[in-house]
Amino acid sequence: MICFPNCKINLGLNIIGKRTDGYHNIETIFIPLPLSDVLEVIPAADGVFAFQSSGLNIPGGVEENLSVKAFRLLQSEHNLPEVKMHLHKVIPMGAGLGGGSSDGAAALKLISNLFNLGLDNDQLKSHASILGSDCSFFIENRPVFARERGNKFEPVLIDLSGFTLLLAFPEIYVSTAEAYSSVIAVNPEISLKNLVQQPPEQWKERIKNDFEGPVFKKFPLIKEIKQKMYDAGAVYASMSGSGSAVYGFFGGSPATGDIFKGIHILSFSL
Repeated sequence: MICFPNCKINLGLNIIGKRTDGYHNIETIFIPLPLSDVLEVIPAADGVFAFQSSGLNIPGGVEENLSVKAFRLLQSEHNLPEVKMHLHKVIPMGAGLGGGSSDGAAALKLISNLFNLGLDNDQLKSHASILGSDCSFFIENRPVFARERGNKFEPVLIDLSGFTLLLAFPEIYVSTAEAYSSVIAVNPEISLKNLVQQPPEQWKERIKNDFEGPVFKKFPLIKEIKQKMYDAGAVYASMSGSGSAVYGFFGGSPATGDIFKGIHILSFSL
């Protein structure tokens, strides 16, 4: 069986405070995008587990991969036989796009279907939360207001129809843990949940990503790319999550020209 785990962007990200469990309370908006990896899982006819990857290089050991962890989690609970897994990696890592989390969530759904486990969305989200804070978002894959560790969701209505989104990938890996260690938590005066109900043309001065300060200081190129989005006509631009990907919303065709020369750019009609 094959599936296509997609990425997400963060629309705004407020770091509200440090938790007693070592994590941070945040608020953000997750928006799914159609940029996807490819994940295939089949039963292992020879009874020997195997994991292969292609596309972008995946750092770390096999058992550290979230799609493998997802399989091991379900295997331990349902006494599943071994499988063969192949992950073709397209979503850049260390970019704030949630690609690894999406792979883990997709593996849960795929394995549940493959072995007829009959897990519903609530059960899948419960398993996904074990894998990572934002993994459970990818079970239903719709825009949400996320709070606490980024794992408590509320539906949110955002009308981005008619906009074009540009997504830029600088070849920079940003450590989420390092980004968190450099940010100062501040409780926002107005919740992001309320701010996103305003027209996108009003977001520039009101919706922020608290990671941008420390990340821009360490990687000035990311800050430059955000400015290039505005130079190209974006009504709103931001770094996604802890970076390094940067996106911009455009009301019409972006005036890119040579602005993004040497930077990998993808375009999506919303």
